Amino acid sequence: MKIIVFGATGNTGRRALEQGGKMGHEMTAFVRNAEKFYEQQGERSAHHVKVVVDDILNPVSVGEAISDQDAVIITAGHAGQGDEFVRLVDNIISQCEINPNFSGRVWVMGGAGLLDIPYTDLIGNNLPGFPPAFKDHNRNFDRLLRSKLDWSIMCPGTMIDSIEPLASVHLHVTTETLPLSIPNTIKEFSEAEIAGYLFSRLQELDVAYNDVVKCMLDHIELEGPFKRKRVGLAYQSDIPMS
Repeated sequence: MKIIVFGATGNTGRRALEQGGKMGHEMTAFVRNAEKFYEQQGERSAHHVKVVVDDILNPVSVGEAISDQDAVIITAGHAGQGDEFVRLVDNIISQCEINPNFSGRVWVMGGAGLLDIPYTDLIGNNLPGFPPAFKDHNRNFDRLLRSKLDWSIMCPGTMIDSIEPLASVHLHVTTETLPLSIPNTIKEFSEAEIAGYLFSRLQELDVAYNDVVKCMLDHIELEGPFKRKRVGLAYQSDIPMS
């Protein structure tokens, strides 16, 4: 497949390029800083990647870059950028929608606070104590819901460089809901109590960048099981609780 990565010099984007290339995909990197890209990738790796250098907020450049691509992975920006983060996601989604040569498969990065909390009608981003900036992920999610594209939004917790592999642990993947075992008594909690409970378990949502990227690339085809879904990840033990 032909896959373009927006934000290809970031922690997630550069790993998407590397893994995608190893899987045999034709990878394109959309970057603002070519020098940073080549420093990261090195001469040999960079030769196997098409590079587009431009402003991600430029609709013409983005539209041209996605022509004839099979899939788009948006790892650019972060919630702390506020309106700029929302604008850049909207710009890419809008160009995907209007480009007749784009097939329609899109992955967007969100966060675990976007996922439904079991037994409630709440998401973490709307709870007291969650950083207000996280609500920009809500805005991007609302934008995707208005689109007819074949999209998925990846909603990990804190992403870290690596996780020590254990034979007794597997990656648990959910759609729409938090990938944690939540007691049904949580429905009796106040919103502040729910927020405190989730904060006490945040470390359970730590996930390695490479596992996040692998999940996206393993589900990069059109009409897959994650179509128009929020996707959560967490590690779970295969050893039953006694």
